[in-house]
Amino acid sequence: MKYRYSKHFLTLFISLFFINTYGQIEIKSKISDFLTFEPIESASVYVQNSTIGTVSNIDGKFVLLVPQEHKNDTLVISSIGFKSFKTLVSEFDNTQEVFLEEDIASLDEVLIVADPRPTDGNGIVVRAMERLDRNMPDGPYLQKGFLRHRERNKKEYKWLIESALTLYDSSFASGSRKNLKINVDENRKSYDLRDVDSLFAYASYLRYHGGNKKLRSKNLLRDTIKTKTLVNAIKWNDSRLTGVENLFKGQLNLIRNSNTRDALFGKGMLDKHQFVLDTILVDDGRKLYKIRITKSKDFVGLNTENVYNEGFEAKGWIYIYYDNYAVKKLEYELVAASDVQKRRSKSLFDTNVNHKLVITYREYNDKMYPSYLYYETPKLVNIGDRSSDREKNEEEQGIDKDEQYYYTIQEILFSEVIQDPEVISESLQKEWSSDIFAPRPYNEGFWRNYNVLLESAEEEKLIRDLSKRASLFKE
Repeated sequence: MKYRYSKHFLTLFISLFFINTYGQIEIKSKISDFLTFEPIESASVYVQNSTIGTVSNIDGKFVLLVPQEHKNDTLVISSIGFKSFKTLVSEFDNTQEVFLEEDIASLDEVLIVADPRPTDGNGIVVRAMERLDRNMPDGPYLQKGFLRHRERNKKEYKWLIESALTLYDSSFASGSRKNLKINVDENRKSYDLRDVDSLFAYASYLRYHGGNKKLRSKNLLRDTIKTKTLVNAIKWNDSRLTGVENLFKGQLNLIRNSNTRDALFGKGMLDKHQFVLDTILVDDGRKLYKIRITKSKDFVGLNTENVYNEGFEAKGWIYIYYDNYAVKKLEYELVAASDVQKRRSKSLFDTNVNHKLVITYREYNDKMYPSYLYYETPKLVNIGDRSSDREKNEEEQGIDKDEQYYYTIQEILFSEVIQDPEVISESLQKEWSSDIFAPRPYNEGFWRNYNVLLESAEEEKLIRDLSKRASLFKE
């Protein structure tokens, strides 16, 4: 009996030590559907009236570090279409699984309201775009975030990097090209095994910088190329295709950049997209339009330099609050639709989905800030054969189709919004760099107090495998 009490006392002491030392309360659990017991992915977990939060992974699990000063604030766990779970931060039980119940609203009930408001999907989305200047940030701010960037072929992980980010944006009204900046603050993990299968990127790099349009990767030998030169080629290819800055400043940041020239959700939006009202859902007690995104009369294109990124049709969903027309969530895919793009996508990537984007926003001080971003795209690393004899040619040349391209996935969790002018001004005086390649020593103290995305069980296994192979690769 004495041993039992001593053990409990020691556990309590250790827990209090960590809380007091690092000023953080660890909140962790699993979120599941009350009826089906299935895990709920991408559920929001946050402290009410703050920007502190995270999302659940594919297994429904999450971990959130909450500063001690918020122990008496309300913790909210919510997911679109479910009733929210709320409790004080200090009273959350880490040993108990969280179950959410379904919550729906009547579409008919909403549509019969005598209100001069649009009643079809196109009208609702147009109204939402018209009100972005009211609903999006109207002043400068900083956001602290966590990036997980991973690349893999069909067999294994090839690259993983985890970084702490700071994003600066002057406001929605300003152009992002000149008024949005990203800095990589710290690196948590960095394993890169792409050196050995990146000759295609190197050949593209030489063609772009040297003007040799006929150069092909099959004519290159890895042993003749300096590693430093190959790394430069990889960095160049990454920055133009999947660079973090490009993601935020480009057309795929559809809501933020809807006021720029050639915006996908700008003028002519309905020529490239049609929006169909599906139903009314509930998010934390607020009615929410669920609207399907479908194709229109024109193809969608991204106008990417030196890459054929045209001939797509859009698919997905957009979720818009009923009361103020603020965009809560966007799920957006670009699928090969033109004959040329279909042939290209199938032969090079074995898929017609070339771009998949998910952006979730969270309201803070009546403005919508990005809280979670997911972006996936295939990226060619070995040249493919687009001819009718593709299968035969690849078999003869010994090409492994599973290693021809990478799935590139970027996830960003934003956990803090800073609006203090002095803090912003001081931060902008420092040197900024979005280079995720730059070597940085691991800062254990920093990461002990920083919110990160929890890996799924499958990701943990793949990352362990990658770390082992990376060690052998270095040797």
